[in-house]
Amino acid sequence: MRFILRRLGFYLIAFWVSITLNFLLPRFMPGDPVSRMFARNQDRMQPEQIEQLRKLLGVDDRPLWEQYFGYLHNMLTGQMGVSMSRFPAPVTEVIGSQVGWTLLLGGTALVIAAVVGNLLGILAAWRRGGAVDSALPPLLIFIGSFPYFWLAMGALYLFGVTLGWFPIRHAFSDTIVPSFSWEFVSDVGMHLVLPALTIVLVSIGGWMLGMRNTMIATNAEDYITMAEAKGLRPGRIMFRYAARNAMLPSVTAFGMSLGFVVGGALLTEVVFAYPGVGYQLLAAVQGLDYPLMQGLFLTITAAVLLANFLVDILYVRLDPRVRSN
Repeated sequence: MRFILRRLGFYLIAFWVSITLNFLLPRFMPGDPVSRMFARNQDRMQPEQIEQLRKLLGVDDRPLWEQYFGYLHNMLTGQMGVSMSRFPAPVTEVIGSQVGWTLLLGGTALVIAAVVGNLLGILAAWRRGGAVDSALPPLLIFIGSFPYFWLAMGALYLFGVTLGWFPIRHAFSDTIVPSFSWEFVSDVGMHLVLPALTIVLVSIGGWMLGMRNTMIATNAEDYITMAEAKGLRPGRIMFRYAARNAMLPSVTAFGMSLGFVVGGALLTEVVFAYPGVGYQLLAAVQGLDYPLMQGLFLTITAAVLLANFLVDILYVRLDPRVRSN
């Protein structure tokens, strides 16, 4: 419990720092959001409208410390302001309508890449020098060296435009009404295949190589030799003894990747026009929507910190040595 409370305090401090930076960065930029919006809209905004917008965005003439405490109060109570690009929708409503699609895309790709990559790494290390160990690591690392958007555009052109096997944009067809029907679920799945496939192809090599290297070191431990001397089945030794202990670094990597799921698929979402957080973040930047940008940055930061905190708690259960540190 002492370890968990200590880690919780660390993450709360990190979250406070992220909120503070989120408050300061737009205010340290040249000008202010309202001035940029006024320049974009030229003479269509009246002086009283400009003043109201400054109050709405919290960049009025109040002292900086007063703006800061007002901002803290709003963030802690879930009041992130109003989106300028989708006025008058609140920022929380805009993020809430998009984050589910990002979690579906990033979560699906992460689980598939982590499970398949770790299994391939276990097999490659257990049969070192075999076909899996010789062929797959260099091939997957070569594929993973390509950027997300490059593979995404290639898959989009080949399987979407040329062959027509999969849809090329959005998360579901415009002709289908969102519901829990099999028609809607299957349509969402078809739209999910190409963007998820590109993320899996880029990341699976790293999972396999990481597990392979850890498994090789674990296979040299004395308890593996003892298990083999006792005549245990190879499959039991591989999974119950070697893989179980070699899995700890992968748990950490999975937790960190889970946090970055919220903002990590930005380029893939842009290529496929997938309505997630990354696609919305690009639209917010292009539309100079500062409240929405701040809300998205804070959501991504909170997701990363929460995922890492959950991994720390899980680590206490998986590795008793952590409790004494």
